[in-house]
Order: sequence, then structure tokens, then C-alpha cells
Amino acid sequence: MRTAAKLMVECLVTEGVKYIFGIPGEENLELVQAIADEPRLHFVVVRHEQGAAFMADVYGRLTGKAGVCLATLGPGATNLVTGVADANLDGAPLVAITGQVSSDQMHLTSHQNLDLAKIFEPITKRTKLVMRPDTVNEIVRLAFKYAEGGAGRMGAAHIDLPVDIAKMQVSGLEMPLMKDVVCQQEAEESQIQMAAESIRTARKPLIFVGNNAVHYASSQVITEFAEKLHIPVVNTMMAKGIVSADNRYSMMTIGIPQRDYVNRLFEEADLVICIGYDLMELKPSKWNAERNHRIVHISNWQADISKYYQCEVQVNGEIDSSLARLGKLLEAKEEPTWAFAIKERFEESIEEAVQSDAFPMKPQRIVADIRKALSDPEDILISDVGAHKMWIGRLYGCYKPETCIISNGFASMGIGVPGAVAAKLVYPERRVLVATGDGGFMMNSQELETAVRLGVNFVVVIFHDSEYGLIKWKEEEQYGRAAFVDFTNPDFVALAEAMHCKGVRVNSAAELSEAIRKGFEEKVPVIIDTPVDYSANEELSAELKSL
Repeated sequence: MRTAAKLMVECLVTEGVKYIFGIPGEENLELVQAIADEPRLHFVVVRHEQGAAFMADVYGRLTGKAGVCLATLGPGATNLVTGVADANLDGAPLVAITGQVSSDQMHLTSHQNLDLAKIFEPITKRTKLVMRPDTVNEIVRLAFKYAEGGAGRMGAAHIDLPVDIAKMQVSGLEMPLMKDVVCQQEAEESQIQMAAESIRTARKPLIFVGNNAVHYASSQVITEFAEKLHIPVVNTMMAKGIVSADNRYSMMTIGIPQRDYVNRLFEEADLVICIGYDLMELKPSKWNAERNHRIVHISNWQADISKYYQCEVQVNGEIDSSLARLGKLLEAKEEPTWAFAIKERFEESIEEAVQSDAFPMKPQRIVADIRKALSDPEDILISDVGAHKMWIGRLYGCYKPETCIISNGFASMGIGVPGAVAAKLVYPERRVLVATGDGGFMMNSQELETAVRLGVNFVVVIFHDSEYGLIKWKEEEQYGRAAFVDFTNPDFVALAEAMHCKGVRVNSAAELSEAIRKGFEEKVPVIIDTPVDYSANEELSAELKSL
């Protein structure tokens, strides 16, 4: 008997799905059994549905193909919400599938029954409840189309499958729908000409690259554009590596709350060329507070509206093509010595701290040691969210895009460990390291068991301070004191061993590099407990106030 659940599995295979992350539950068992009969699908059993959503999130971000997560109804479905929202705001393709009560019970008050379509509507690009078995193929195809950017930016989609519909028979005529080929729109010639004129007349243009350029453009074309025209490049946290950190035109990353050296670049620039910039990553008031910047917007679609983001010109179309056409119309500027000077001052300001032997370790030294340990340009750093993320965003140089995964649209804690599991499934040959605070680590540390069971190995460096350090930093800046940020921790080494991982405690600054190196030689995840001295946060705030 061919059921709606089996048709859905056929559709998932046609969409190119390889992994499904989730937990079986009573109302999704028909689909779970159909998945079990399909050798081309691998079901990854997780320990919490949030972990499943984060794995699908990072899988989608690294591959450009929708990661898939599965949960049952009620609490299983609501546990997906944070990871689904993270994918949607970060522009990562994801399809979430949930079980649901029988369709004849939806109008009643019944056990675990929630209107999941309404819950997922504000955190997805599309959500649909399956009410007829013969609509499964259409609903699945449209979910993947919306998730993978066939109707605008990438993001999340949701399918709700009632238990009775899943068991209903479908006709042999109902087959998976073909994936449509998305043809990118070309920018209008008038837009290209106006943008060229804006760039031609600028004395100090600055390129500002955002996350959508990572998804929809090539690093090579953006690099060539900057090199040919001698224009310095700033990136958002999620666009790290779009121009290699060792390229002379690669400047810095913008994203920390304070006015940093990178803000000086914006203040001196007389034109900002925004390529693939998404307001979700960083509100434009952070770099255009005076609303006085001339802006050229280059992206696949029109700019979002903001009083801080008023564009002189919009170039709406395929990014690589737009840059190539612009490059043919423009001549090189003088070398941006003004930008080089600011970058040099920034590098001088961090030199002492990144070499410090102080213990507990300075966050600058931890980040520098992580970068040295991840010596291959394709090694992957997964950053959880917390004070350490600010230091990684500010200091961690990338040589290729998507080698530093930072959640900065939704910015959810807890993404680190499950994200590393997904990264190793996508790139088993690469070294993967998680940088996390002790707060973020404890939110999804249970997925270490998932990693051990799957046989994937990665290193976790815990910035250990027994506080919600980023919130403490912000409280002290705004109110002159911190409240309710302290907690205690388990013995992380003992916890690692109990999870069948390996635990290491760093007792001096000199030990971290070697601990990371040895960690990559293990066959299981290695957790490195690293005491951190976050007095560097206040020191940085004081330094930046004097800029």
C-alpha cells in the first residue's frame, strides 16, 4: 500500500535529502516507518528536537540545500521552534516536518493539539497543513522551493502532517514533482550605469559584504572586483572569508555593539557599496547612525526599507553578473591608504593581548590559538553565542566563506555542539572546532551522545567563566552593575568522560594549542575546559571609547 507518508519520502529523495534529524513520536510514526524503508535517507536520532533543528540549520547553511528536521506534535514541535527561527533569520534553508493529531480531531480540545501552522507562520517563509493525501507532492516541492531561495532569500519552511492523512492511500498517478531550475534575474542596464557613476565619483568607497553574498555570489568575483578597483572590504560576521583575511583589501568584521576601529572605516568612507547585505545581520544604524552615507545596494532583490538604509542606487539581480558588468565600466581608484592606516592601528592594538600568557586566559589569546590550530583554510569553526562570539567576530580571520559559522540573525545560544555534528556529516574530512561559552554549551551538551553514536569527532573549547558573560558586559556598560548572570558548572572533564568523550582541563595559557592539536587526533569529541578572564571586555570598552 502506497501511503501519503511514503509519497512524502519519495518527494524527499527527489529533493536530494540525505539526512533527516529528529525524534520519533506517536503522531509521526507512519512517516518514520516509511523513512526506515528508504535506504537513501539516513535518520539521525537526536536527544532534543532543538538539536535536530540546529543540525538541519547548519547543514543547510553549509550545503545550500535544505536541511530537514522531524518532530512529533505538541512539545516535540515546539522544541523545534528556536532552531527553525534561527535558520529563517540567518537565511539558512531548512524544512521542518511535524506530526499532528488526526484531522477529525483538530476542531476539538485534544491531547497535545496545537495549531502548529500558526505557531510556525511568523518564523518560516511558508507553513502548510496537509489536509489531503494527494497534495503531499505539491506541498513538499513548494516547501523546498521557498526554503532554498526559489521565492526570495533562503529560509525555513514547515509542513504539518496529521496522523490519519499520513496513513491514507494515494494514487499511483501522484509522483514527486520535478525541481524547478531557478534562473537568476539580471540587473537592468540603467541600474548598472547609475551604480558605476556613483562608484566613479566616490573618493573613498567602501565595500560592505553581507550573508546573502555568501549564498548567492562567488568569493572569487567579489575579490576580483575589490582588487581591480582598489576598494577596501568590510564583512558582517556571517560573511567572514568572502574575501580572504590575508588579502590586502580585506579589512575587518563589523558586529560588536561598541564603536570599533571598523566603524572608523565607515565614518571616513564617502560611499558604501553593500553587496548581499541583509538588515537581519546588523541594523544599519550601527554603521550609518547619522544617516549621511551614500549607499549602493547590490543584491538579488530590492533592499529592505529603513530610515538608516536609503539607497542612492539599487542593483537588483544576480550578484556575480552585476559585479562583472560594473567592473568593465570602472577604472581602479588610488590605493586606499586611509583604510590601510586604520587596519594597521587595529592590528597594533591587539598584538599584545593575542600573545599574552596570562591565566585565566585572555579571550584574545584563546581566539588566536584556535586560529593557529585550524591551520587549513577549509577547517571549520562553529561559534556558539555569548561574549566569546564578540571576540571571534572581531579577531578570527577566515580565508574562505562558511568556515566560521556564526548565528547572527537570530543569534541563538546552543547551536555549537549540534552544529558541529552537522558540519562533520557534511565535511567528514575537515577539522571542526566549537567555540562556546559555558552557558551555551550546557544548553545542548546532550548532543555529544549523538556525536559519539555517529562516530564523528570534533573539538569543543569552552570559554569557562561561570557567568552569562555577554549580558554581564552589556549590563555593566549600561547600568554600571551586573545582575543575575552567575551560575555554577559541572566538572566539564568528568562530564565529557561520562558522555564517552574525552575531557581536558587547561591549566596554563601554554597548554591550549597542544590540547587542541591532540584533540583532533582522537576519534571522539574532545571537550577542553578553558578558564577565561573576561576583564578584557571592560578593557576593550574603555579602549574603544577613546577612539
